[in-house]
Amino acid sequence: MNLDFARAALAAQPFSVLLGARVEEFGDGRAVLELDVRDDLRQQNGYLHGGVLAYAADNALTFAAGTVLGPQLLTSGFSIDYLVPADGTVLRAEATVVQASRSRATCRCDLYTVDGEGNSTLCAAAQGSAVLRRPATPG
Repeated sequence: MNLDFARAALAAQPFSVLLGARVEEFGDGRAVLELDVRDDLRQQNGYLHGGVLAYAADNALTFAAGTVLGPQLLTSGFSIDYLVPADGTVLRAEATVVQASRSRATCRCDLYTVDGEGNSTLCAAAQGSAVLRRPATPG
């Protein structure tokens, strides 16, 4: 699997397309997803909605896991801590594999907002795992 494969997989996710997410890095236990911060993704106080950060963490964690386990994955679970309100022009989710077995990978993800001058602010941290998807059993 390579960056082009990861980009095609993301493009096959309608919700990711709706948000305008893109894969910027993919390989060797690491994945980086980005999306442009738009006004329709903000909450009532003007900050990026926490659900958007959770989406980015979930997908980045699973993509990072995919670099070691392959593409047939599902998120098993994750937790996220919001550190500061997210504001900027780009949301960047950087995920790395912490531990992997043959069927499960645990990953960590740091989420940054980037402003117009390129300055990054750590706004959330997440940890989660992905597991190989089991084939459906008949009947």
